[in-house]
Amino acid sequence: MAARLNIEAAQMPVARVGLPLPVIFYLLAVVFPVVFNLGPIVMTLVRIVLLIMVLPMLVGLFMGRFGKLIPTDGLFLLHLIWMVVALAVTTPAQVITQSGSVGVEFIGGYLMGRCYIRDRASFLALCRWLVLLVLLSLPFALHETITGHPLIVETIRSIPGLTSVGVVYAVPRMGLERVQLVFAHPIHYGLFCSVVFSMCFVALKDVFSASRRVISSFIIMLCGFLALSSGALLAVVLQIALITWATLFARVRWRWWLLVGLFVLAYVVIDILSTRSPIRVFMSYATFSAHNAYWRGIIFEWGVKNIFGDAAENIPAAVWFGIGLNDWVRPVYMYSGSMDNFWLVTAIRYGMPGLILLSLGMILVIFHVMRRNFEGDPALINIQRAWVFTMLGLSFTLSTVYVWSNIFSFVFFIFGTGVWLMTTSPLKEAEEAATLHSGDTADPKALASPYTRFGKRNRSDAPHPA
Repeated sequence: MAARLNIEAAQMPVARVGLPLPVIFYLLAVVFPVVFNLGPIVMTLVRIVLLIMVLPMLVGLFMGRFGKLIPTDGLFLLHLIWMVVALAVTTPAQVITQSGSVGVEFIGGYLMGRCYIRDRASFLALCRWLVLLVLLSLPFALHETITGHPLIVETIRSIPGLTSVGVVYAVPRMGLERVQLVFAHPIHYGLFCSVVFSMCFVALKDVFSASRRVISSFIIMLCGFLALSSGALLAVVLQIALITWATLFARVRWRWWLLVGLFVLAYVVIDILSTRSPIRVFMSYATFSAHNAYWRGIIFEWGVKNIFGDAAENIPAAVWFGIGLNDWVRPVYMYSGSMDNFWLVTAIRYGMPGLILLSLGMILVIFHVMRRNFEGDPALINIQRAWVFTMLGLSFTLSTVYVWSNIFSFVFFIFGTGVWLMTTSPLKEAEEAATLHSGDTADPKALASPYTRFGKRNRSDAPHPA
């Protein structure tokens, strides 16, 4: 009876609690790429929203209004500080504009998710909004893939006093124009859709009907496909593979360790049997053409040289502070300085400390959430898996693309939306829900028994992979 009360009570607020207003403004700013000049400063709607909100969110975070501080909060702030230091050393003339714009997009996006998505109700409301945004984008995406004209971007650019992201003239693939929709590059639209896939198919399992969930997920996949980005497509494939693995081995508690072991085994076998490195083999399957795979292999090789140095190529090491916004050393035949790897660019631009602070902050949260045990609450398990699958797919995509502007901020917003999973539990949400609906304070002892076999220990604190 108590277990049934727990789950039912924890689900009640979902129907009553909508998405927090700051998050609504933020999402609308992400998908409406309005750009204008404020004196010498280039402004976007995302930057305006975050400039208004970032200080109150920081103050509220340190005052404990959004839960206890976690190590990632400090690591991300240190990453921001190191960014300023590194740019001051390497490109001092641009330190203010670069660290100011990128800094507010980074820390503001993270705090928006960290501070306002704090329970299952707000998380599921976010999922519904994201699904709706992608579904509404389908007509515009279909028009663009046929005509090559991004309607929303071109409409904004036609308004006097405003501009928008540039119109990308990418080479068509499979006879179709690549869809950028409202983002700076088609890759970014594909990434946006890949983020929403697990949010729809997994997190909304107990919210949408089966048919609605399947149809919506299929449309999301179609929209992502129209970006014709290999990184985004493979991110969706990876999520589908993880969903399938979780379903097939649902009764095996150590299924995720088995999967990790298989990946390690595959890496070792490829390293032994192939004449190419495992990274180059991976790149050959993670692109639409052998030419792109070869090009990315060269970019990675020379990117590493720019970080750790290469005496033969007369490249100095830049391990600590990176090279900032300076051009990176590459072969003379590489006319373009673009680099399709967010992690690599971070290390080159801000040095290894910048990369370590950022990646460590993300790994700590993802690993902790993966180990949480929400046994007895299927809805919370679905949310946990959806966020973990999304972050794994996103981390993979970021190794094949570079992100900037609105989508850069959105990446860390999505990451921040999962922080609450580190501390929540079925018992905790049941108490809050019971208080909300009855007006009385729930007795923790009365609800504790279904979730523990050993005194007062809460089983949600026991390690258990997603």
